[in-house]
Amino acid sequence: MNFRRVGALIERDLRKFFRSPALMMVSMVLPLVQLIVLGYAFGGKVTGVEIGFVDQDHSVESHKIREMFNGITAGPRTFKVVEYESEPQATHDLQTGRVRALVVIPHDFSRRFYQRDRPRIAFTEDNTDQFISSAIIERVQQMVEELNTPDVTPRLEGSVQLNTVEIYPYVEYIKYLLAGTIALSIFVVAMIGGGITYIDDKARGLHEGYLTTPITKSELVFSLVGSGVIKGMMTGMVLTIIGGLIVGLPEIWNPLRLFYLIVVVGATGLAMMSFMFLLMVRVDDPLVPRAIFGVLNTLLFFPSGAVYPIAAFPWWLKWVSVIDPFTYAVHALRNLTLKNTGIEGIYVDVLVLLGIAVVMTTFSIMLFKRQL
Repeated sequence: MNFRRVGALIERDLRKFFRSPALMMVSMVLPLVQLIVLGYAFGGKVTGVEIGFVDQDHSVESHKIREMFNGITAGPRTFKVVEYESEPQATHDLQTGRVRALVVIPHDFSRRFYQRDRPRIAFTEDNTDQFISSAIIERVQQMVEELNTPDVTPRLEGSVQLNTVEIYPYVEYIKYLLAGTIALSIFVVAMIGGGITYIDDKARGLHEGYLTTPITKSELVFSLVGSGVIKGMMTGMVLTIIGGLIVGLPEIWNPLRLFYLIVVVGATGLAMMSFMFLLMVRVDDPLVPRAIFGVLNTLLFFPSGAVYPIAAFPWWLKWVSVIDPFTYAVHALRNLTLKNTGIEGIYVDVLVLLGIAVVMTTFSIMLFKRQL
């Protein structure tokens, strides 16, 4: 072995590394960002969860319960109370995900309270997210225990009871992770089949060959994004079906449900591909996309709520989730896979993903330039 030649190759590789400021930035700074994001994305107390409150009794005792909810809102801030006049409207908002739980004080609560006839509070929870569900039920149970604690002498022979209703069957964590896994598979296709392939082709001069023909740069951008979307949809739908069968999703072959899944997967693929193309449109070094693949995955995947609820994040990480396309893909896919909602549960997410795609594609065309 000629160690002089080995040393020369090592020196050449190091020179190439230091001549790429972007690669140096990725190698040194982004791992620190990854450490911070992972450190805060897992754990934390659930706060700010919206729950509906319907007071059908309008009595002193029901007002006391309302004040206890206000105390939780002002103190631990586990949830925010949303007042409803109509129980059907509150139930509809619970089913569409606008609130995560519903508390109903029945019209005969005070009468049964004073007659010592075991008054009851109706509590309905959205149990598709076990983290949030456990946090809410824990707080509500503490409140019920406080109601049952006598001030001086017992006023009731029987205690107040909480009737809990879960509107969905028990959700295992593997089902909870399915939506994030589908979105992640589309992202991987966008990264490997879009970003890395694009840089490699550009390095070989393939795109310059295209542009010597009448093809315009906007047509080239649209064709690259379009082909990536097709690959992302194929991968996403295959994983949706296989993953759904593995975790035991009911009615996986429902035609309307599959149609909505195709819509969400297509919008997700479009947003991911346009986002990836915007990141790579001015990149020339083939090592850059390979270096940022894992870190970019962390920055997008974990803040999206794919593995832990966004409600438990610190405020700054919640803002990251707002601009993260993963967030809207995971929310829409989770509504379809766990709740089997209709268009009302996904249309906002789909519109946001399409808006992201339009903005990213527009900027990609503006920044695209020829190398010659």
